[in-house]
Amino acid sequence: MTTLRARRGARFSALAPVAAAVATAPQLWPTAVAALVRLVPRRWWCRPPFLPVPDAAWWAFRMETAYGSPGAVPTAEDVVSYLHWCRATARLHAEATVPSGRRSPAGRTRGRGAA
Repeated sequence: MTTLRARRGARFSALAPVAAAVATAPQLWPTAVAALVRLVPRRWWCRPPFLPVPDAAWWAFRMETAYGSPGAVPTAEDVVSYLHWCRATARLHAEATVPSGRRSPAGRTRGRGAA
């Protein structure tokens, strides 16, 4: 039976290719930082292990739903693909948002069928 420390060490060493893949794509660095910030639980400093790491139960659930095993480790290709998706989605969201200063001219309604 492996210890928790050994399993964590194996998981962290398996993430080295993920870190290397993201490191070689500077355009993804801001997206990766934002994704990491979203993974950190609120008030992480109040609970052991007192590190900004995702909750173990939540991570196991996410890995099981994504890969079919709670002990799975995401591949570098999957992480880079996810970060590209996050970046594209954020860009689309920013383009779709109408600035608050832009409104339709007074007296005109939007849409078809306006009289």
